[in-house]
Amino acid sequence: MTQPYVAPQNKLRILIADDVQEARRNTRLMLATIDDVEVVAIASNGLQAVQLAKEHHPDIVLLDINMPELDGLSAYLRIAQIHPDTGCIIISAEKDTTTLRTAMSLGVQEYLIKPFTVDELDVAVKRAHDRVIENRKKIAQLHELSRKKEDYLKQLASEYSKTRRTDDKAMEVFEQLAENPQCEGRWLQTLAMIYIVRQQWGRLKILAEKVEQRTKNQNK
Repeated sequence: MTQPYVAPQNKLRILIADDVQEARRNTRLMLATIDDVEVVAIASNGLQAVQLAKEHHPDIVLLDINMPELDGLSAYLRIAQIHPDTGCIIISAEKDTTTLRTAMSLGVQEYLIKPFTVDELDVAVKRAHDRVIENRKKIAQLHELSRKKEDYLKQLASEYSKTRRTDDKAMEVFEQLAENPQCEGRWLQTLAMIYIVRQQWGRLKILAEKVEQRTKNQNK
């Protein structure tokens, strides 16, 4: 489940992940020379990077592409599922155009080849940060559109509940509300009643299973 958007801090918060200790040290020292940058976590493998990113929610992750436990690209995919507004710079010892294209297709903003200079790192960080800002604006806009749609559906649902509508339009509205994991119980109950009235036993069974699964997840 993705986490809610968090407004950026004054300093750019960065996570470093590399299985080579010297590489982690050098990258941290170089970042220390860049203004308004703060290293919030350092990982020695991909799995640790995912866990630390989940805890610290960095603005950008610098991931070595070849790491034990989990490679850099796979780690970023998991991080993006948790924090979709986090940017990524992939670091590699080899310039492989196929890997580069794959990285970019997955949403990676920058690609650095070892050994890189402070200036190259500085440029990559700034460009990645610009992309992060753009992405966060888009995410905020999508959240706002989603909120407005949810409010509209709830307004329709209230009207349909009062008039006890069970037609196709009413069923569609309640089904859209039910897709939200935080859907109110009263909407789920109304949808169940619509299924009963319309004798939609298959859909009723699926809804019951969904409600049961949500209850289990909430009790964990």
